[in-house]
Parts: sequence; C-alpha cells; structure tokens
Amino acid sequence: MKFRVDRDVLADAVAWAARSLPVRPSAPVLAGLLIEASDAGLVLSTFDYETSARAELTAEVADEGKVLVSGRLLADICRSLPNKPVELSDEDTRVSLTCGSARFSLQKMPVAEYPTLPDMPAATGTVASDVFARAVGQAVTAAGRDDMLPVLTGVRIEIEGSGIALLATDRFRLSLRELPWNPRTPDETVAALVPAKVLADTAKSLASGTEITIALSASGSGDGIIGFEGVAPGGTRRTTTRLLDGEFPKVRSLFPAEHGTIATVDRESLIETVKRVSLVADRNTAVQLAFSDGVLTLDAGSGDEAQASESIEASITGEDITTGFNPSFLLDGLNAIEEPVVELAFTQASKPVVMRGIATESDTTANGFRYLLMPRRLLS
Repeated sequence: MKFRVDRDVLADAVAWAARSLPVRPSAPVLAGLLIEASDAGLVLSTFDYETSARAELTAEVADEGKVLVSGRLLADICRSLPNKPVELSDEDTRVSLTCGSARFSLQKMPVAEYPTLPDMPAATGTVASDVFARAVGQAVTAAGRDDMLPVLTGVRIEIEGSGIALLATDRFRLSLRELPWNPRTPDETVAALVPAKVLADTAKSLASGTEITIALSASGSGDGIIGFEGVAPGGTRRTTTRLLDGEFPKVRSLFPAEHGTIATVDRESLIETVKRVSLVADRNTAVQLAFSDGVLTLDAGSGDEAQASESIEASITGEDITTGFNPSFLLDGLNAIEEPVVELAFTQASKPVVMRGIATESDTTANGFRYLLMPRRLLS
C-alpha cells in the first residue's frame, strides 16, 4: 500500500475516527485504526463491537492495500506533523509515514483479527447538521452518568412523522428537545435509546456539514444499531452504535399542563447571579429562589456558615413562591437555553420547575427545548 494525502485532511479524519477508540480495549486489536487504500481514495475505520467510525477521504493512491496501526499513536503523530503532504506506505511488518523531513515507522497490527464493521441500517431521514448538533447538546444536559443505571445514560430519540423528540433524565431533571426533520417515510413512528456520550460526540463532529442522515432500524431494540452519516472536510463520515437495552421511563407526563406561577428573567443576569450566590453553597446545599413583587431574590448559606443574597428583576404572574434547587443543575439548564430570556414555570414550591427560552420579537422561532428540574429541600 502506498498513498499521498493532504496533511490537514488526514489529521482531521484520523482524529475523528480515533475519538471512538476504547480507553481499555477488550482485545489489543481493538485499539487499532484500519486504513484501506483503493482507487476511490482512503477509508479510515475504528470499531470496538459497540461503536464504529468510518471516514472517507480523497488521496493519491499509488498502491492499494490495507493496514492496521495504533489509532491513538497515529492521531498524535498526525496532529504534530508539519504542514506538508503526507506519504504513507507499508513495508513488511512496518508502516512508514513521511511528512517533509519528519519520518515515522509504526508497527503493523494483525488485520485478519480485526472485526468487520456493521452495515448501516436503511436511512430513516435527514436533519440539518447545525440544528441537530445544538439540539443534542441541549438534550444530553440531563442524561445520567451512573453506569449502574445504563438506561438513564442514554437519550431517547422519538421519531414521528416530520418531527424528532430527544429526551434524557437522570431522575433529578429532565430535558426535552423537539425539532423538525425530513423523513424518508412521512408516517413512520420509531424510537431508540442511544448512548448520550456517543450521540453528543457524533452530532458535534458532523456539525460542519449541511445535513446528517439518520439510519435507524424499525425495531428500536437494544439488539439494533443506529447510524449517522454526514459530509465533513475531506469526505463522508459515518458512525454506528449499538442501542441501549431496557425500558426508558415514561417521563413526558411529568411536564404539567398548567402552572400557578410563571416568571420571566434575563438569562445572563440569572446565570451570573446563581454563580455568585452559589459560591457559599456546598454540594449538598440548595440555592433558594424567592419570587415576589417583580423581584427574584437568591439566597445561599445558613447558620454560622458563609451566606450570600442577591436580587434581580423578574416579571412574575401568579402567586409568590419560594423554592430551592441544586445550583449546578440549575446552571446546566440555564446554559442549555439559547434565548436571552428564560421562563420559569411552577405549579407549587414542592413541585419541579419547567424552564424554557422565550423568543424575542426579532426572532420568533422557539427551539422547542424544555428543562424540568426537581426542587431540593431548603435548610431552615
């Protein structure tokens, strides 16, 4: 095998494929990155039996072939190369990489032992890349991180007609993001539970293209896979991952139909105030929010400990209310909202708050994101 390729194109594709490599592979060969050269160009692949990544890129191929090398080592090398064309060729048990005056020799790994990448399911539809990346970034905010509860570490993707809903929860908060898309079958209804980290990394890495193709098996079961494909600088990129097994909790009903108190606040002002007040709150202490007479007052700390209090303007309809929240979770929700004004809707102090962004007069397009947060008991 022998080929010549642009340094930036190769480095970007290798970094993208290598990001899916397992930290502790179950077999040494799974730490490898597969390079296939043909008349059509290059294909770089990684696969650990759970998640696969496949990047296609243009190259001047002199000799066709296939080699497997350490993925992370190759990524580190490509990232450090000078800005000159890269030439790569295999020589018996080694792979030679040359870029300008820089030369590297890498040990080959056994290609025959490398697993075959899974095929993509049939395409379900397409969605704008930047919109999907932002939507996923919002949804994963509430995803769980406890591997003892694997179902909660996923994002549930619900596809119904021309709409997609992304849901995630860690039992203390819930995120819901709805967005339009272009289905291949207009009346299709399908759902899948996708690992949140894989979904977030994939959506972000494909955001530079115009659209992402989502390919999902109709069953949506834990035995199936979901695939994402998009165009990036240098060529097409594709990721597949196994779906999580288990029953995602029925959480949509947690969003109340009516609210007793609704407050709207400048989002940036609220974020900065929560940050300052929470400096005196430890990880087990809530920040108190009191809504009354057009003012939101935030308090933290109690007794002999350090205390903080600050007030900001708020537009309030309904009864006065005082409640408290985990400041980190509160900030996560506020930072996920894109609009300049945030609405906080309550039924009562002991019930969750529902947060969403309010579109301005110049931008009337609401992005369909809602964040539900459970309150915490206030210290007397």
